[in-house]
Amino acid sequence: MKSVKRILGGLAIFIISAIVTLFFLFIAMGIKPADMSSAIKFIYAFSIVKHESVDTVTAKSLFDGAVKGMVESLKDQHSVYLDKDSMNTFMMHTEGEYGGVGIYLGQKDKELLVIAPMDGTPAERAGVKSGDRIIKIDGISTIDMDSDVAANKIRGKAGTVVKLTLLRGKDTKEVELKRELIEIKTVAGKMLDNNIAYIRISAFNENTGAEFDKEWKKQENDGAKAIILDLRENPGGLLTECVDVAKHFVPKGPIVTVVDRNGNKEEYDSELVNKRFPLVVLVDGGSASASEIIAGAVQDTKSGTLIGEKTYGKGSVQTIFRLGDGTGIKLTIAKYATPLNRFIDGIGVEPDIKVALPVNATAANDTQLDKALEILKSKLK
Repeated sequence: MKSVKRILGGLAIFIISAIVTLFFLFIAMGIKPADMSSAIKFIYAFSIVKHESVDTVTAKSLFDGAVKGMVESLKDQHSVYLDKDSMNTFMMHTEGEYGGVGIYLGQKDKELLVIAPMDGTPAERAGVKSGDRIIKIDGISTIDMDSDVAANKIRGKAGTVVKLTLLRGKDTKEVELKRELIEIKTVAGKMLDNNIAYIRISAFNENTGAEFDKEWKKQENDGAKAIILDLRENPGGLLTECVDVAKHFVPKGPIVTVVDRNGNKEEYDSELVNKRFPLVVLVDGGSASASEIIAGAVQDTKSGTLIGEKTYGKGSVQTIFRLGDGTGIKLTIAKYATPLNRFIDGIGVEPDIKVALPVNATAANDTQLDKALEILKSKLK
């Protein structure tokens, strides 16, 4: 009996110690006493599922599911849990190259959306357009599939094939795309008539600022007298890189202000004293995030003219939190404001001159580019 009492006494001490430890752990995590019951409920539910489920489950899969559910509870389409594959895919977007078809994906109204095809990729060559809805991937419905999971399904080894079912308006189209090694070069330029330089940025990755600076200087040396910056179908990317680009033409002062949940502000400024060239920026519904930072800054500072169609409306900032096992969380941590303190999340930026592209537009009938040339030629007279 004494040994039994000692065992029961030791168990009671263990339970009390565990509760006290959890109490202080919860406090350290910022969980208020009023929320303790919910935290305990989580632990109790974990124990029930782990030990009573008809199917054997691992603690790891339950914890992963809990983290995923935690992020999904935010009901923010830009905040997602990234498993190892999704994490690798995300890092490829910002750092290097990968096997895929060249599509920037997003979600709007719970639909999987093509924000933009990349220049010179299988998707662009097959006629995939900004605004297309992807309703199936290899015959699998994309309902309730987040964009990171979808991106992982679309990517794969170069030379393999993926089938996408697209919805454009009311028309359904199936395209079969052979994956290629996608090299993420984001800046391209050329000189047009009247010494008007044309520079296109397809996305903002870790090399974009340096690539743009190199192209900008090349156009200067070639005698550029005006600049067309094409941000159409540019889904955004790294904040710091778009700021580096904006510093070339936004006058001294704020480019963008990032505001967190507590109202704390971080301002990114330009030091440019003398503007070099007349500027037109081309935008459309595929211009998102970092592209909209530039568009908003140009419009607010009157450092150029926006031509095209209203932008996508993603005015929030995400950051990656690594969880230590190759997974991570992409979490919305702030919203940004333009120099005139406009918050454009869910709203977008209206162009100064609205010009729609004709259906099935090509380089030969690019009405937006034609308007940009018209405006700049008038300024150069």
